[in-house]
Amino acid sequence: MNTTNQHFATSELKTQIEKSFSEMATANFEMSKDRVDALSSVMSALDQGRLSVVSKDAQGKYTHNEWLKKAILLYFKTQNLSSFEAGDFNFFDKVPVKKWSGAEGVRVVPPAIVRFGACVARGVILMPSFVNIGAFVGEGTMIDTWATVGSCAYVGKNVHVSGGVGIGGVLEPLQATPVIIEDDCFLGSRSILVEGVHIEQGAVIAAGVTITGSTKIIDVTSKDPVVLTGRVPAGSVVIPGTMPKQFSAGEYHVSCALIIGQRKPSTDKKTSLNETLRTFNIS
Repeated sequence: MNTTNQHFATSELKTQIEKSFSEMATANFEMSKDRVDALSSVMSALDQGRLSVVSKDAQGKYTHNEWLKKAILLYFKTQNLSSFEAGDFNFFDKVPVKKWSGAEGVRVVPPAIVRFGACVARGVILMPSFVNIGAFVGEGTMIDTWATVGSCAYVGKNVHVSGGVGIGGVLEPLQATPVIIEDDCFLGSRSILVEGVHIEQGAVIAAGVTITGSTKIIDVTSKDPVVLTGRVPAGSVVIPGTMPKQFSAGEYHVSCALIIGQRKPSTDKKTSLNETLRTFNIS
């Protein structure tokens, strides 16, 4: 299919999904064959990575495709609970899990689970972990043990997601932006990234860092601190921190994230978190 025809086909699918979603709550709502076919096409495209809730254009700009979240919610609404198996595991749900033949080019260590509608690209290693519907995981990324990639989250290429990392998901509200982890990032063990935070390319997030949409991210590398929210700049090295806050009962320290330096361009992408932090005299 050429680009023009593909764009037209996607536009037609979007129109079908938008119309179906807008009528979903009405009393006489029905899934006609055309609607079922459109939804099936969209969900298969999400599953195979031909469509993505978060997409990146040629200029490197990230776009949030809200209509694809509507498709997922419509899919939930129109599916029935059923019992199904994946290997030795038995489930009872509306969404099946992926089955692997080896042709996908993905290493899947049991009991890693990826729900239908999530795309996992070639070269990914899945330790026992969970990837939810609508998520995208790019080539060469490692999802380590007990890490979770939430619904509609975007994880780029060559990202190391360490053990126990929680990457938040979002389906509602529809306008809420999913979490975006750009290429070549390192996410330390038990770090938590939720509420649509955007971690730019090559950033290093130390173990135990929690960043929500309102967490203060403080760049302490110059004389005066620079406070950010919702975004970690490219190449930043981030550790957990605290800052004072006044309450009625007195002053207490609340969590924040501290940018303590920049990853050097010469630093190998596979350099361990410990080695990177030693550069800044952090254990």
